[in-house]
Amino acid sequence: MRDLVHVLAILNLGLFVLLGLVAAAQWRRRRSAEARWIAFAFVALGTTFVLAQFVPDDPDGAAGRALQKVTVAALLTFPFLLYGFTGVFERPSRRLRVAFEAVTVAIIVWTLVLPRVPAPEEPLPRWFVVYLVAFVAYWSGLSTFAAIRLWDAGRGQPTIARRRMQALALGAGGMTAAIFLLASGRDSEAPATVAGSLLAVASGSAFLFGLAPLQAVRMAWRRPEQARLQAAIRDLMTAAVTQEEVADRVISPMSDIVGARALAIRNGEGRVLAVRNEPPDEPPTMTVDESGASLDVWTSPYAPYFGDAERHLLESLAALTGIALDRARLFGQEHEARVALERANELKTNFIALAAHELRTPVTTIHGFVQTLNHLGDRIPEEQRAQLRRTLEQQTTRMAHLVEQLLDLSRLDAQAIEIRPQPIDVHPHLVEVVAAAAGERADEVTIEVEPATSACVDSTAFDRILSNLVTNAFRYGVPPVTVAAEQASGELRVSVTDGGRGVPPDFVDDLFERFARRGVSHDRTPGTGLGLAIAKSYAQAHGGDLVYDSPTGGGARFTFVLPREPAAGARPVAGSVANYGSGLDGTAVARGGPGVSR
Repeated sequence: MRDLVHVLAILNLGLFVLLGLVAAAQWRRRRSAEARWIAFAFVALGTTFVLAQFVPDDPDGAAGRALQKVTVAALLTFPFLLYGFTGVFERPSRRLRVAFEAVTVAIIVWTLVLPRVPAPEEPLPRWFVVYLVAFVAYWSGLSTFAAIRLWDAGRGQPTIARRRMQALALGAGGMTAAIFLLASGRDSEAPATVAGSLLAVASGSAFLFGLAPLQAVRMAWRRPEQARLQAAIRDLMTAAVTQEEVADRVISPMSDIVGARALAIRNGEGRVLAVRNEPPDEPPTMTVDESGASLDVWTSPYAPYFGDAERHLLESLAALTGIALDRARLFGQEHEARVALERANELKTNFIALAAHELRTPVTTIHGFVQTLNHLGDRIPEEQRAQLRRTLEQQTTRMAHLVEQLLDLSRLDAQAIEIRPQPIDVHPHLVEVVAAAAGERADEVTIEVEPATSACVDSTAFDRILSNLVTNAFRYGVPPVTVAAEQASGELRVSVTDGGRGVPPDFVDDLFERFARRGVSHDRTPGTGLGLAIAKSYAQAHGGDLVYDSPTGGGARFTFVLPREPAAGARPVAGSVANYGSGLDGTAVARGGPGVSR
């Protein structure tokens, strides 16, 4: 038994001295408040075991008795320092802190003023029994308080942090039991003393696991999070996705590694890509800033200390995420460039095809009439020659109008229309445009607008839209035609209504498609089917829109909406309608780009 006690004493000495050295090294490396408190705690405990080697069981001199008291006082500081360590993470109330400090000072002073410590074979005086009870109560109360705090705080932490906190809590509880057994066993070979020594070894081992677990132990503890981390890395390395998808793939493993309450991932430009849980109204616990990616992480106060290795893992994953985000950004830019080139090529091809198709008829007609006049002109009666000339004039006018419309569409497709808002008086402007578009039939148009109405619009775009609508109203509808304008919610709304049959319901969806003229005879009703396409594109280039609806009394009503005033600080810029030229590139611009006239 004596040999076992001796071996346990040497083992405890070495274990707690090692704990003090490890804790001191961590404090030197970290220089943080929590590292300072835990270093003082284990240095005090290691010092106690070192001093105990020089204290005889029954010191007979003043120096021996003083060393014995100093050893006990050093031991008494451990539970208070451990409590101070937990207080760095969760500050207790001021009243509780002052009470613990007062009790600690009182029990240490009481220790130092003790007359003496009874020898092992000597009966315990009553005053010493009272002190012994106070000693055990103080130690067990403060140590248990710190242990419970650590254990409770470990819930919800990542595996390694939770295991480390639980190990420290178990060590504190075990040390309390060891102190109780050692205090009750006065003989060094008594069973209680042996049990207390064994329990001290177990407690020291638990402290060591909590303070600095071996790498193999860390790997075993981290296995659940490691599996998810490896899966996330595989996804990052094998999938070419958008930046948002990259962030969505890694945000959960990142949160699990450090037990984050909330986490936000930003790209290199600072744009938030993904957020897990609602970030609290407080600064992040830790910020990881790697090239191409940065993380704002909100964890429990314990995570930065107990999850130091996990933070390094998080930094590594953030660096890999930054690489993946850069790759996704480059992939997106390459995809956008490829789509733009394909769209430009398709626009060019379609424009050439449309121009050739629509110009073929007037060019063929003109060519045939010119050949007839050139070869047979002398034999054709004057009346027929005059008719041929009139037809030639009509066809050249039609061709010139078509070329102008195709050029309009080309400029709109290239987003090269310059929008320059200027103040206009709406009523006289409407009168002027209607007179030009309706010609001799201008008296069949009713204009309804308040005389003092004004707006700041691009007159070219305004005139193109209105003239196309008025022309269509006479071409496909029936008089009377009403042009009405009103201002509402910072917008200028101009509607053109005719009294015809309106647009067939099955044709409404295709109304703004290019060259769509369903139910219209191309021979009897002139037109290219481009008017509404151009009008809608001009409206959108101006920041507005063109819509169709059927009034209650029948007929057709087209309304274009333009901003009444340019945006504050806006400068004249080229038209920027999204998806110009849809219908050519597969996007639904009828619903938002050049479509076609009725």
